[in-house]
Amino acid sequence: MNEDERAAELMQKMLRKRLYVLLSKPLVAPEKLKPFLSAHLDYMIGLEKRGVVFASGPLADAEGPPSGHGLTVLRTKGAEEARAIAEADPFFVNGLRTFELKEWTIMEGTLGLRVNLSDQTIEVA
Repeated sequence: MNEDERAAELMQKMLRKRLYVLLSKPLVAPEKLKPFLSAHLDYMIGLEKRGVVFASGPLADAEGPPSGHGLTVLRTKGAEEARAIAEADPFFVNGLRTFELKEWTIMEGTLGLRVNLSDQTIEVA
C-alpha cells in the first residue's frame, strides 16, 4: 500500500464536520469593550441556545490577561451565514472589533461527557 492509499484509508472514517471559526480582534483598548460586554454576552448566549455556537471565548497570551481578542466556532450552513452572525455581534456593530473568518473541518479529536446521577452534575472534558 502506498502513502496516498494509506492516508485515504486512515481518513475514510474521520468526521469531516465543517464548522466556521471567527477570530476576532479588538479595534480599541480592552476596557472600551466593557460597556458592550453584557450585550455581546446576551448575543452569544442566544446563539448558544439556538445551537449555533460550538465553542466561544476570549483569547490571551499563555501567561497574560485577556486582550479583547476572541475565538468563536460556529455551526452554520455556510460562510455567508457565519459572516452575518459575526457582523451582528454588538462588538462588531459598534465598531469595537473586527474578525477573520475561516472554514474548519474537524477530522479527529474526542469529546468527554460525564453525568453523575447521585448529584445530577455534568462534567465536560
